[in-house]
Amino acid sequence: MELLMAAKKSTAKSSTPKTVSPLKSAKAAVVTTPVAKKAIAMKPAKAPLVTKAPSKAKATPEPELTVARAGLAEGSKAPAFSLPDESGTVVSSASLAGKPYVIYFYPKDDTPGCTKEACDFRDNLKAFNNAKVRVLGVSPDDPKRHAKFKEKYGLNFTLLSDVDKKLISAYGIWIKKLNYGREYMGVQRSTFIVDKSGKISKSWNGVRVPGHVEAVLAAL
Repeated sequence: MELLMAAKKSTAKSSTPKTVSPLKSAKAAVVTTPVAKKAIAMKPAKAPLVTKAPSKAKATPEPELTVARAGLAEGSKAPAFSLPDESGTVVSSASLAGKPYVIYFYPKDDTPGCTKEACDFRDNLKAFNNAKVRVLGVSPDDPKRHAKFKEKYGLNFTLLSDVDKKLISAYGIWIKKLNYGREYMGVQRSTFIVDKSGKISKSWNGVRVPGHVEAVLAAL
């Protein structure tokens, strides 16, 4: 009998619903709901950084700048000359009369730009020979320096020595130059094609070496 009464009390106790206050119920829902937990844990997204478009890099100027371009114009009569080559043999414009030739002027033997230009003429000399056009290089260096320059790089064309700069001045390319703020006089790198009549048919003043020899060949 006592066991039966105890069982009834236990059944009645477990079947009685436990009441929970609405406030506690709401809090529990917020804390225990997975979606709600995620919402609480999430931080507001940072605003995207605004980056400026990269500015175009400025071209680095060449260290040597000419103050003013010069040189005889196309159609002008080519100046006469009589100058020694690397061996001391005199070459004159009179000996070239009736034949076209290319005469190019450069500042100094065995310097980077002048060497590159000379080697470009060397490597393309066959094309000039096929066109029956002689190539002459001119600088203020003396014949001995020309001879060393020619031997060192296997140059296969004539180098003329204009120590007094008479021919350089006659072509109008002995000019004032600017290098890192220092002014001085020097040769403006230039090339001229002289035709059979002795006139300048094509000129390049202030030459940039890369691709220059190809441009001269194209003009022939």
